[in-house]
Amino acid sequence: MTIKLCCVGKLKESYYEAACDEFIKRLSRYCTIVIREVADEKAPETLSPAQQAQVLDREGQRLLATLDERDWAIALVLGKDSPTSEQFAQRLTQLEEQGRNQLAFVIGGSLGLSPKALARCQGQLSLSNLTFPHRVARLILLEQFYRAQKIRRGETYHK
Repeated sequence: MTIKLCCVGKLKESYYEAACDEFIKRLSRYCTIVIREVADEKAPETLSPAQQAQVLDREGQRLLATLDERDWAIALVLGKDSPTSEQFAQRLTQLEEQGRNQLAFVIGGSLGLSPKALARCQGQLSLSNLTFPHRVARLILLEQFYRAQKIRRGETYHK
């Protein structure tokens, strides 16, 4: 299975990079992880709705360019489906059994995802009802992939 993370923004802090790299290393025995980062747009608090739409559109176009035709894309969104770790592991198994072995998880910027990026995704996932910065969401998602692989194999990490 190949898991691609398509993210708005780059990791700037070395401690986030180190933590993400650790989970990517751990995951390498189970699957291939590909990270695609796109530039984020400046989005001060004072943007008008039209300016917000422009930011979302620009970031969305960049995200869409990171997706392959074969990618089964899942958008990370706030307040949608928030499964338990066991349910997440089961969903990964179901997708793999359906022949969906090239997954792409799409993480938007501070304003979220554009309507076009959301429309391209076949599914949506929420990590929590809490809001996380994209760099924290990336780390949590990588950890949950690792946890899911351990759960799927009956290994003890998730306990």
